[in-house]
Amino acid sequence: MAPFHGMAFILLGIGYLLHAEPPSGHRSLASQRLDEGKPDKGERSQRGTKRTYFCKDSKPENVTAVVGQTVVLLCCVKNLGNRTVSWIRKKDLHILTSMSVTYTSDARFTIDRNPEQDDWNLRIDYAQPRDAGIYECQVNTEPKIYRAVTLKVLDVQAKITGSDEMYVKKGSTIGLTCVVDAQDIPPSNVTWYHAGAVIDFDGPRGGVFLETEKGKNGTTSKLLITRAQFEDSGNYTCVSSKVAPASVMVHVLNGEHPAAMQHGGTGNINRRAILFSLVLLVDTIFR
Repeated sequence: MAPFHGMAFILLGIGYLLHAEPPSGHRSLASQRLDEGKPDKGERSQRGTKRTYFCKDSKPENVTAVVGQTVVLLCCVKNLGNRTVSWIRKKDLHILTSMSVTYTSDARFTIDRNPEQDDWNLRIDYAQPRDAGIYECQVNTEPKIYRAVTLKVLDVQAKITGSDEMYVKKGSTIGLTCVVDAQDIPPSNVTWYHAGAVIDFDGPRGGVFLETEKGKNGTTSKLLITRAQFEDSGNYTCVSSKVAPASVMVHVLNGEHPAAMQHGGTGNINRRAILFSLVLLVDTIFR
């Protein structure tokens, strides 16, 4: 009987080892092969709903504009799905847009996008100093994601050095200097106008020259018109795409002293005042 009982114990031990759960990290090869065919929970979730994120090319996050300029704040969203994109103005938490719908009475704010693109850009026409501040492009994911853009609006204007009116003698040189002092924006070209028309430096008149200097502090444009003629009189305006224009009135005189033109009206007023005072004095005496 002893050998029989010994054999029974051996068989029971082998059966237990075959059905026992292997220790952690030492799963059977068959179990591992079965599990390799099943996606884990994270993979199933990612395949079911794609992750929504902002495009890497949505920079810059700091935008500088000039008063009167059109500015576009960028926001590119990938894998939007059925989610909503909104633009929020941080200083008053005002919802400006939601998708393509505008929620502000200010018609300067619109969504600028191409239906074939992932862009939901905020367009602001005729930028004003009050538009400066932080704007957020938000997507209603869980949790919510957003991208902040800081807008700076510069109230910069071109300046023509000297007074608003210039008097020159016929045959002399007209020299006008326009300065665009804008350190926060790249230097730009300056265009000169005379009486509303662009000055033609290669025209038949001749003797018209332009010197332009661009630096870190802005742009300086110098207009020189030699052998001034009466036809050169009028309004001169320097225009830059990034700033408000500046103007000056030029008078070409035939040897007359400018002071006579400047103060001629004042002299007439003074004579009238003296005459009126004399009339009152005579009236008072004869009363």
